[in-house]
Amino acid sequence: MTEPGPSPEDPWVKVEYAYSDNSLDPGLFVESTRKGSVVSRANSIGSTSASSVPNTDDEDSDYHQESYKESYKDRRRRAHTQAEQKRRDAIKRGYDDLQTIVPTCQQQDFSIGSQKLSKAIVLQKTIDYIQFLHKEKKKQEEEVSTLRKDVMALKIMKVNYEQIVKAHQDNPHEGEDQVSDQVKFNVFQGIMDSLFQSFNASISVASFQELSACVFSWIEEHCKPQTLREIVTGVLHQLKNQLY
Repeated sequence: MTEPGPSPEDPWVKVEYAYSDNSLDPGLFVESTRKGSVVSRANSIGSTSASSVPNTDDEDSDYHQESYKESYKDRRRRAHTQAEQKRRDAIKRGYDDLQTIVPTCQQQDFSIGSQKLSKAIVLQKTIDYIQFLHKEKKKQEEEVSTLRKDVMALKIMKVNYEQIVKAHQDNPHEGEDQVSDQVKFNVFQGIMDSLFQSFNASISVASFQELSACVFSWIEEHCKPQTLREIVTGVLHQLKNQLY
């Protein structure tokens, strides 16, 4: 089997032919060199073109990822803006309700004229009004407590008067031997004389402050129920001895 010989069209073969037998054909050498450079230049351009082709798949992936990131940021920004707007609307409604409820916010303040009330003024007027309501509530509770005590005292007085009326009805002749007004005055005078003696001995009039302090001390010491009972008992015994 004979091996295939080189093609006469191969430029490098032509170069080899040109140098064979120690004979150099200048025209053949130039043509072969030109064709070889063209082929090498074509191979170089082909490899460069292949390497310069962009990877469109990677670029599309990066683009979609960036678009997703931007869309997520926009959604978060819109949600935050809506939440902030709702918060501000709620605060505004609260201040409007306070101005409607609190009477002092509706009164004309000549220091600021027709200017709209600021939030600080609305809050201060609200605080003042709440404190006023607390004081009024405490005052009303004290009044209610006093009225309850008065009602209780009136009920006791009613029971006592009913017992007196019933006793008088049961004994219609009981009041015939009652004492005179002079005797009542003598009883009262005897009680007051006894109290004045202790009062005069205990009270100092050097100054109004000292007088006030002495009066309270005298009341706590000499006006106790047990002390008054002893004074009245002594006066009645003394008066009884004078009458009988």
